[in-house]
Amino acid sequence: MKTIDREHVRRVFQEYVGHYDCTDEKIRLKIGHTYRVAELCARIARAEAMAPEDVDLAWLLGMLHDVGRFEQLRRYHTFIDADSIDHAALGADILFGGETDKIIRTYIEFAEEDTLIEQAIRVHSAYRIPANVSEREAKFCHILRDADKIDILRVNIETPLEEIYNTTTEELKSSVISDEVMQAFFEHHAILRALRHTTVDHLAGHISLVYELVYKESLVIVKEQGYLSQLMHFASENPVTREQFARMRDEMENFLEVSTERQEKTAGGLLFMPKRR
Repeated sequence: MKTIDREHVRRVFQEYVGHYDCTDEKIRLKIGHTYRVAELCARIARAEAMAPEDVDLAWLLGMLHDVGRFEQLRRYHTFIDADSIDHAALGADILFGGETDKIIRTYIEFAEEDTLIEQAIRVHSAYRIPANVSEREAKFCHILRDADKIDILRVNIETPLEEIYNTTTEELKSSVISDEVMQAFFEHHAILRALRHTTVDHLAGHISLVYELVYKESLVIVKEQGYLSQLMHFASENPVTREQFARMRDEMENFLEVSTERQEKTAGGLLFMPKRR
């Protein structure tokens, strides 16, 4: 595979997003998210001792993964997939399907990687990756999914939660985590969107993404950044919710401690065997 020209990719990305309203805070949010996820993908791939061309490919996946977000916002004025469209599938369609955009398609110069790239983009926000993907495809899928989850933690700290969840401060500070979400959290897996009914359910759902991280380096990054700890100390004005977050903090701290011990005993870069459905 030829070397990916990162500067070319960045130029094409800027040209593509230039077709949208870059003064819109939501557009700016996704532009910054894209660059950060790309760098996180590359870092995880390097930690996995992948070949330089595969590190570049992982980086490219980060640059491509949220292409569908910009068109989603233009059409539906929301980033909530349940109220609009599956942004991951839309992005894959823009690149590879009937909605192919000739500008953004110039990102990809390597036809032999099209299947892998499309697969990784299409399933990056799915609850699980398909069981029928190859080992190589699965590795890139999990690198992208890890990087995306890591940066979602940052977004929840750097962007007002009222804006992310389309709610008021009063509702955010007073709502309680539902019983189904609390149960899912203590089962140590990502919380399905269908289970989330209150505003803080969504916050708990984002925190739970840490349970799904696959690579050791991903957990190292989470600890370095400190965003998880800040989210876990959410300042609710509801005493019931404060008690719920205290229990969640204890559970997550125990999970991280066990995961760290497992890191030290494991030679490879995996935290856990990736889950599939």
